[in-house]
Amino acid sequence: MGQSESVLILGGTGQAGTGAAALLRQWHPALPLTIAGRDIDRARRVADELGAATAATIDLRRGDLGLPAGRRYSAVVAALWDDRLHGLRFAQHRGLPYLSISSGLVDIAPEVVAGAQQANAAPILVASHYCAGAVVLAALHSARQFDRIDAIRISAVLDELDTGGPAGVADLQRWSTATSAGLVRRDGVFTWVNGPDAQADVRRTDGTDLPGQSIAILDVTSLALATDAPDVRFDFAVGESAGRRRGEPASFEVRIDLEGAGPGGAPIRRSRYLVHPAGQRPMTATGIALGVERLLGLRGEAVAPGVHTPESLLDPAYAVERMAETGAYFIGAPGDS
Repeated sequence: MGQSESVLILGGTGQAGTGAAALLRQWHPALPLTIAGRDIDRARRVADELGAATAATIDLRRGDLGLPAGRRYSAVVAALWDDRLHGLRFAQHRGLPYLSISSGLVDIAPEVVAGAQQANAAPILVASHYCAGAVVLAALHSARQFDRIDAIRISAVLDELDTGGPAGVADLQRWSTATSAGLVRRDGVFTWVNGPDAQADVRRTDGTDLPGQSIAILDVTSLALATDAPDVRFDFAVGESAGRRRGEPASFEVRIDLEGAGPGGAPIRRSRYLVHPAGQRPMTATGIALGVERLLGLRGEAVAPGVHTPESLLDPAYAVERMAETGAYFIGAPGDS
């Protein structure tokens, strides 16, 4: 990768984009970055703060993204919804790695089909999981002591003051419009659930509950297929986080419940919370930055063209180390053994 070839971050002025860019700058000080957004002044401010970065305006309605002809890039990151897939096509036509985070389970079909139709064009990292795959990787890290996983339940609280910027709010609205049903794996079958079957209480770290429900999210499919667990669900609640209930900033909290067997077939259960006192932004930023680092071959071997998911490329133990560096930590939950 030449020094003139920079990582093009579409939506680089939003919360996810700026957070990921800051981590990439911290991990790889010489890595060139291009902060692309609609507001050039804001993009320049972000680029100037980062150093070794340039600013650009983008127009997602155009196939060339409105970027100058002849400019070369090393990867394309869609830190916002690439609604016309122009960012993906831009990457495929140039053989560049591409990462997206905003499609959601109900929106990934166009990306997957585009990747299948041009399977040798470029590596595509579909990272539209919760926090760009960070929670999946944390759960797989917790699963390392199991010989067999029978059930996985993820329970996430998103503080209503921590939904991200306008793009994040728009994503939540789009996903809720697409389906109110949740996707679970039950007895080995991926099943849509609605009504009472989808409802669930989500327990915060302080022991209090929020009403939530199962949602359709890629974490369910990724965890189910990575572990062969026959029962997987992801419950989600929006409300006041435990951090804000204590008078502190909105916190990130996800409970990871695993059931199965250890060495020798002894039944074990693991229940832990993954917590970040600064909310979901640093977790999402870490998920994106890990994906970019891997796609560029800055850690690990070069990634082959095709469609990939975070758990297919990233080492969970390394990912958890990076999360901890940003301030994330695990605490035990009732029921842990």
